[in-house]
Amino acid sequence: MRICTAQPHDLAKLLAFREEAAAWLSRLGTDQWQRPYPADKLLAAIEAGEVFMVRDGYTTAATITLTPVAEEGLWTADELGEASLFINKLTVARTHAGQNLGGRLLDWAGDRGHRAGAKWLRLDAWTTNTGLQAYYLRHGFRHVRTVEQGVAVNGGPRVSGWLAQRATSPAVHDFADVTGAPAPIVGR
Repeated sequence: MRICTAQPHDLAKLLAFREEAAAWLSRLGTDQWQRPYPADKLLAAIEAGEVFMVRDGYTTAATITLTPVAEEGLWTADELGEASLFINKLTVARTHAGQNLGGRLLDWAGDRGHRAGAKWLRLDAWTTNTGLQAYYLRHGFRHVRTVEQGVAVNGGPRVSGWLAQRATSPAVHDFADVTGAPAPIVGR
């Protein structure tokens, strides 16, 4: 499998990928991702070089967004002063579930962050999805706090405010990485 940087022509595929994940999450009994994600925001992240896709041949097996920009209202000024990368929209195709693809993507992200000079790999997870929270804890993240105040990126109340982090570090992930060298990350 190879990991590459998403391109603008991948937008429709990534939106459909998210809809597939939302349907699966709904079947699990969670309301996570039931509001559509704004296409313009995803396109901006693609154009910024922050969206990555894992490809298994011609099939998109997973995606992750990795950005140096935190969502407003989640992290403190002191935390934002630390060089960090933020994970968003980690999604694995149901056809590739159960293969530790998400765990390998987290390792890849931590390795990329380490090579970029980031101290932390951080994320915000759905506040009511305790299964997802447990998943991140099993993968070495530490819960920082839960933020329930504010407005979500796609409108409505804050729903993704379970904050966690883990230190970046070199890692073996076994992807053929064709993304290029990461840009250096500095604290704010």
